[in-house]
Amino acid sequence: MSERLCIDALAFGGSGVGRLDGKAVFVPLTAPGDQIRCRIVQDRKRYAEAEMIELLAAAPQRREPPCPVFGDCGGCQWQHLPYGEQCNWKERIFAETLQRQAKIEASVLRPLVPAPDEWGYRSRVQFKCRQTEAGFVMGFYRRGTHYVIDVASCPIAAPRLNEVLALFRRWLPDSSCPHLVPQVDMEVDDEGRVRVTVHALGKAAAALAEYLRPLAEQAGISLFMQCGRKETLLRVCGEEALHILPLGAGSLRLAYGAGGFAQVNLEQNRQLVREVCSAAALTGREKVLDLFCGMGNFSLPLALQAGEVVGIENYAPAIRQAELNARANGLKHTRFQSRPAEAAIRDVAAAKAFDLVVLDPPRTGAYEVVRELVRLRPPRIIYVSCDPPTLARDLVPLLHGGYEVVSSRPFDLFPQTYHTESVTVLRLGA
Repeated sequence: MSERLCIDALAFGGSGVGRLDGKAVFVPLTAPGDQIRCRIVQDRKRYAEAEMIELLAAAPQRREPPCPVFGDCGGCQWQHLPYGEQCNWKERIFAETLQRQAKIEASVLRPLVPAPDEWGYRSRVQFKCRQTEAGFVMGFYRRGTHYVIDVASCPIAAPRLNEVLALFRRWLPDSSCPHLVPQVDMEVDDEGRVRVTVHALGKAAAALAEYLRPLAEQAGISLFMQCGRKETLLRVCGEEALHILPLGAGSLRLAYGAGGFAQVNLEQNRQLVREVCSAAALTGREKVLDLFCGMGNFSLPLALQAGEVVGIENYAPAIRQAELNARANGLKHTRFQSRPAEAAIRDVAAAKAFDLVVLDPPRTGAYEVVRELVRLRPPRIIYVSCDPPTLARDLVPLLHGGYEVVSSRPFDLFPQTYHTESVTVLRLGA
């Protein structure tokens, strides 16, 4: 049975929202103002999930998505919305989440920082692969499934990565074992260098490496093979490290190895780093603790202005890279430790008073760390988040523990999706 529905808003997660008999109904791929016919697929006590089966009347602001697989591919949710409209809703959803869940005052919420480019911004892409009866398929999972949709190019991927995608779409089907390649990771850095990691099943890696090496060398691509977890990464050819410029050209140059992490939107990462450094307002004397520090994306820019920076990260290769980056950039007043943040903060922070704690946790947030911060009471905290709901959850114990939010600002690192990054600044009350 189908239902008529008017879409009134967008929700975190990307779906449009309408109401049937007072119950919220979430419908993917819709826009505020759409009149649709939908089918309920999950009917729960407080809300329902539905799929659109007919667009009866389109919202005035709707646009034609440029990607031919939009709606099938699970990567993007909002290509049918003009970019300005996407930004307006991201800002609104972010503000509503913090106000509703953490009771944050509207006066401390700052406007969203939009991306300079809504297309071609992704510096890192994972392409799923499958050998089918019809041939080799390379692309992305269909929304909600593990079925691979064939993709010739991706409009949000950096142009250089689309060029390399075209090469591997030619190369891999001609290899001896395309059926043993489940995934290919591609990355491009701030200097235009490309690194590709081919995932191989069983004993296919050696044959694939021998076949791909001369092709990659001729194309100027750094090539790696991976046969399982990151510990199995093996360099085939090319330079191991890629580089980011977190403060722009002429300043720091930070390397990260295969399997390491860098933000997918390099230009917006610079905006994030500048925001954190500006909010830190360091004078050269402060001691800074950077939790979930990775290879030093925030630690090392902050070290330019701090008295001492201690970085904590559980992934040991990232810590080794952070140490190398500190030495390469002549920063001697930094220390890095490979430990879980939850354990390290009890020892490191308790032994030494820090003037500022920066944390940039994964999407799951940092609730246990936050509880320790309430006990240790550093004067200032900067929380970089990639998930508004877990940010709001983590802010609650800080606010109850005597902290106040000075400012909170969303950043759009992921145009065409619902995802939002943010920087929240807190200080300990009197």
